[in-house]
Parts: sequence; C-alpha cells; structure tokens
Amino acid sequence: MTGRHVVITGGMGFLGSHLADAFVLAGSNVTVIDDLSTGHLGNVAHLQDHPRYRQIVADVRDAASREVMERQADLIVHMAAAVGVRQTMENPVETIDTNVATTTAVLQAARTRNVKVLLASTSEVYGKSTRIPSSEEDDIVLGPPSHLRWSYAASKFTDELMALGCFRQFGLPVVIARFFNVTGPRQSERYVLPRFAAAALAGQVLEIHGDGAQTRSFTHVADAVRAVMLLAESADAVGEVFNIGTPNEVSIGDLARRVMRAVGVVSEREISERCRLIPYRDVYGDRFDDFQRRVPDVSKLASWTGWRPEHDLDATIGDVIAGLR
Repeated sequence: MTGRHVVITGGMGFLGSHLADAFVLAGSNVTVIDDLSTGHLGNVAHLQDHPRYRQIVADVRDAASREVMERQADLIVHMAAAVGVRQTMENPVETIDTNVATTTAVLQAARTRNVKVLLASTSEVYGKSTRIPSSEEDDIVLGPPSHLRWSYAASKFTDELMALGCFRQFGLPVVIARFFNVTGPRQSERYVLPRFAAAALAGQVLEIHGDGAQTRSFTHVADAVRAVMLLAESADAVGEVFNIGTPNEVSIGDLARRVMRAVGVVSEREISERCRLIPYRDVYGDRFDDFQRRVPDVSKLASWTGWRPEHDLDATIGDVIAGLR
C-alpha cells in the first residue's frame, strides 16, 4: 500500500476516520472528503500534521472532490452517506438523494481512470428477510414504501446495483461491503451501544426501543477496518459483495444489561430499574417497521481473505466505554 493515494469519502466520520488511520499507517497517501454533515473534525485531529494526510471539507459532488478522485486517486473508499434510522425517518428525501447522488458522482469520477472503488453498503439491505444468517446471495425483502424506515435500505441497494452495473457494463473494479452494526470508539451516541454506554456512565436510565428481544450482531471497528484493508488488496474480490460483521448475536435488552455490568453495576435490581422499554411508536411514530434478527454469514469473506473477527462483544463494549471515559 506504500505510496498509493487512497481517497476516503466520509473520512471524518466514525468508520471513515478509523480507515484513514489504517491506510496512513500502512504507508498510503490519504485524502479524506467530508461535508461534516455527520462527520467531525475531531475524529481526524490527530492526523492533521501527518505528511501523508490531507482533507477536503466539501460535498463529494463538488469540484474539488471530483478533481482529486478523477486525477489523483488510486483507490476510492466510498463511506459518505446519509445514515441513521432517525435521519431516514425525518428526512427520507434527503437520505435517498444524498446516497444515490453521491454514489453516482463517485462512480463517474472513478470511471475517468478506471479506479477501484470499495463501496460501503449495509446489512439494512436485507430488510425483513427471515433467512438467518444473511448471505450475500439472499433475496432482498423490504417493507412497504409507506414505511419510510426503508428509504435508507432502498437507497443503498440502489447504490449496489449502480456499482455492480458499472463493473459489468464498463469494467470498473468495484467491491461492495455490507457492514453489520460496526461500533467502537468515536461512534456517535445516536447509535445504540455508545448511547447505552454514555447513559450507564452518567447513572441514567438506558432506553431500549421496542421490546428488547430484537437481536443484532455488533462488529468492533478494528475488525471492520481489517476486513476493508484485505478487500482493498484483493484482486479476486472485484465485482463481488461481502458481509462484514460477527456471527454472534445479542438481544438489545441483554446488551443493555451487559453494558451496565461493564461499568460496575452489579445489582440485578438496579440494572432492571435502569433499563426501560420505550415503544417504537414513541420514538419513530406509528408507521415503523423493524426486523427481529440480523446476523451475517461471513463465510465468503473468511474464505476469500482469511479474515476472522478478533474482538468479542465484551471487549467491544469495554472499548466503547473506555473511549467515552
């Protein structure tokens, strides 16, 4: 990777900034592009004076962004997106437009010199599928369009179709990564694990949306970064879709209890008193769909790259708490 120029869109966000760290450490020249809609300068403050790092505060569609992607990039890691369930519910038009338009801009820029693109997608594209664990070749099952919760999933699925279309029609080297609940230090408290951890550290109630029985599989950001680095180097991965996540699921209710114990609360009575169920309708309104389980099949990623997760859930929780402290 030494000497290669890597452009990371959304590079001041949570996962994007960790990727910037990794590529710089690997010897690449790194340019991050971020409009700061969800990213933060603080996430990359430690890189500011590094000779192989530069940043552009701009929309991916702006002239300065296109210039660096079209003329300088050897690899584009496209992380920029409108993300989050609340953002999707409150701003569905912006979510769809941002995700589809920025991906279109990145793919068009990459085609100028046939630059490899690693596109960040999401486990959300599996929608309401009941097939567990979710495999890359499974059918996509989304809810009705009247439930705006699916705007994000639909937009990212469209991104995938465009990327694979560019591969098949124009030969553009693309790789698609579907991330499953990546978490760790620097993640916003809008996301469930850091939200729970912040509340637990502050002695506050942990609000569990829904009945708490829904399960998710949480992936440590360091494991996700390692997977991206392996896919970026793999010529065989071009034109393929890969799940990035851990196969170990946990209910959201149990996650809250484990966070409480991790900050030193040992009384089961206190844990129960400080874990409160909040109906979905009180958070997102009446027209809200959710999925009961989300577990990745990562056998393809493992067999193609040798990747294995190195962090279990307790270690991940501990790192989130340490980051907040």
